[in-house]
Amino acid sequence: WTWTRRQSICQPQICSTPKQTYLIMSDERGGFGRGERGRGRGRGDRGRGRGRGRGRGRGDRDENVWTPVTKLGRLVKEGKIGSIEEIFLFSIPVKEAEIIDYFLKDKLQDEVMKIMPVQKQSSAGQRTRFKAFVAVGDASGHIGLGVKCSSEVATAIRGAILSAKLNVAPVRRGFWGRKSGMPHTVPTKVTGKCGSVRIRLIPAPRGTGLVSSPAGKRLLSMAGIEDCYTSSRGHTRTMGNFIKALFYALRNTYGYLEPDLWKENALTATPFQEHTDFLSKKQM
Repeated sequence: WTWTRRQSICQPQICSTPKQTYLIMSDERGGFGRGERGRGRGRGDRGRGRGRGRGRGRGDRDENVWTPVTKLGRLVKEGKIGSIEEIFLFSIPVKEAEIIDYFLKDKLQDEVMKIMPVQKQSSAGQRTRFKAFVAVGDASGHIGLGVKCSSEVATAIRGAILSAKLNVAPVRRGFWGRKSGMPHTVPTKVTGKCGSVRIRLIPAPRGTGLVSSPAGKRLLSMAGIEDCYTSSRGHTRTMGNFIKALFYALRNTYGYLEPDLWKENALTATPFQEHTDFLSKKQM
């Protein structure tokens, strides 16, 4: 009964008790577990951790509280901007996703359009990551599309949702024929392109529905379009370019100047100029 390891010999001892007999190995190296003896490597009866809790000094903070970091975010949080249309009117870039959540709140819905693996050749072999396409919309004239690539699917989806919120754009809707009821289709024929894919949106009469592929129907319904014809050309099997071209076409609905928009509008001061006294104060 000798056990030799690295020229160290341990002699076992037999201990007898009324109920059982077991062996005790005496080793001077100390244990790696939570034993009572050993040379400092075990934790003993102290348990795990340092006893100070997770995150020193951060227990009073609430992680869900939004702290804006941009001028636009400060104005939105203080209620100086009434609607998201004011941001689109002055073409102010949105750098915080919480601004979109503040205005659209529970109306915004997100949907994963496609997840595809992409590979990169490196010296150690192939590196595989996942690319996610996510669309967000409120079915009331706002649509956004985000793309994110990450080594994990969940991380890619979360990043694509944030990117889609930052890319939210207004969608102009109109009528086909008589202007009665609520707008239900695109106002004019619009075109979007990405890569080799070209998509044309054509106004349709009320009750026609969405004449498009399944992915196109989802994107159009999230934008609030009820009736629309679509015409596409190119390699539409490439889902990424297809939904990008459709998003660009929806975004171009406000790029066409119709006679309804010919009337003169008085130019007003931007929110930054109007609330310059508030922005000049130091943020606490």
